[in-house]
Amino acid sequence: MDHAAGRPDAQSPPGCYRHPGRETGIRCTRCERPICTDCMVNASVGFHCPDCAAGRTGGNGPAPSASRPRTLAGGTVAADPHLLTKVLIGINVAVFIAVQALGDSFLADMVLIGRWPPAPFVPTEGVAEGEWYRLVTTMFTHEEIWHIGFNMITLWFLGAPLEEALGRARYLTLYLVSGLAGSVFAYLLASPTTATLGASGAIFGLFGATAALARRRNADMRPVVVLLAISLIFTFTQGNVSWQAHLGGLAAGVVTGFAMLHAPRERRTLVQYGTSALVVLVVVGLALLRTAQLT
Repeated sequence: MDHAAGRPDAQSPPGCYRHPGRETGIRCTRCERPICTDCMVNASVGFHCPDCAAGRTGGNGPAPSASRPRTLAGGTVAADPHLLTKVLIGINVAVFIAVQALGDSFLADMVLIGRWPPAPFVPTEGVAEGEWYRLVTTMFTHEEIWHIGFNMITLWFLGAPLEEALGRARYLTLYLVSGLAGSVFAYLLASPTTATLGASGAIFGLFGATAALARRRNADMRPVVVLLAISLIFTFTQGNVSWQAHLGGLAAGVVTGFAMLHAPRERRTLVQYGTSALVVLVVVGLALLRTAQLT
């Protein structure tokens, strides 16, 4: 064995066909492509690659006992790995069109606001007055074309790779948890009479999760850091930008994204959704605290 390992023509193991940087000695028993441990799917005999397990490579389909292919975070591989990102963009665009068509009355019901009108008038609107739905509707509301344009472009470039790596359920959880955290931080730290709107809290959460994904894949993190730094500079140097929502979403995205992508395999689902639930409990607690302060 020692002699064979030292032969001049010895070659290193091939790289996974989906993750070329990962050397592996495992091959799909159907198509014989090299697969890493994150890609291999248990079958009755050996392992299958995700494509063969999903029946995308022809032949007689996957073995009856083959388990469903999984994403990097343990989610189910979908035929369209970017569908949910497209749906989220579609919802944002639909709300934007409704705002343009229906005007200020519709917009006023969608934005995040703590209490309105201000003293000496008696407040009748806002989260503190029981309109908790505003913490969610604000995440999908935009008034100006440049605002929704920038956010939707960023959502596509950050969201599509994350959806593919996490799977739809985990990706949607990340998006909503980050967006909720951004809304609550704006409610907690901004003036209660300041109206806040936009998907930026959720998108900054995707920034945080993208950093976790880059670390998981041992990829170069410099592009993510540079883009995040530019976004933060814009956050703190431009007027009418909710830095509270941006930082709240970023913090939630880092925590939730790290849990999604670095949870130990043997209790992955528990850690992923347990961490998400804990983040939600914290932000809901902060929202209750702010409501108590205002009322």
